[in-house]
Amino acid sequence: MKLKIGTSLILEATNTDKDVDKLRCRVVEQVDNVIYIDYPVNTITNKTAFLVDGAQFRATFTTEDKVSYAFNTEVIGRRKWHIPTIMLLCPPAEEFEKMQRRQYVRIRTAADVAVEYNNIFYQYVTEDISAGGMALKLTSAPPFEAGERIHTTIVLPYNNGDIKYVKTDANVIRIFEKNNQTLASLQFTDTDDIDKQYIVRFCFERQLAMRRVEAQKI
Repeated sequence: MKLKIGTSLILEATNTDKDVDKLRCRVVEQVDNVIYIDYPVNTITNKTAFLVDGAQFRATFTTEDKVSYAFNTEVIGRRKWHIPTIMLLCPPAEEFEKMQRRQYVRIRTAADVAVEYNNIFYQYVTEDISAGGMALKLTSAPPFEAGERIHTTIVLPYNNGDIKYVKTDANVIRIFEKNNQTLASLQFTDTDDIDKQYIVRFCFERQLAMRRVEAQKI
């Protein structure tokens, strides 16, 4: 399968039993069964990661048609094109796994979100959220407009005290008024299965909490 130059890949280590951060990189070139990527960046720390030959990963990406795929790969070397690159083994087309699109439940709840736009960070709180997108409460005119893409970091606290940070690009679908509140509707563009699981778990816990509150009113 031929990957388009510039395609964003998310890499998750598979040959370790440790809970490791995901890495983000882009396709620089593909020649036959070798994919050349730029040096990946840790999605949490934003620091460059250095991969050793033989390291194994599960890679996920989304095409321009919004179809997501996953495949297993391995670091097989390095090569300098116009920039230094890492060589990944590209499996046969039949080994690419098409990931099913799902409809996700949207929960009305507050979660802290940092938005990066033009290298400036802005703090917001969600009106609602699902694994496919979210609505942000706007207290003033936002710097971004409908149709633009922004980078977001979503803070997800869980009942057991754990906190996960989901970093994803998002398209601004529309900015609108609802019940005297200005909202920005966002659609996530590069969340992978792990990100979605984090958000689904957060939504599930919040949904259960709301049901308990409603049950106590009866």
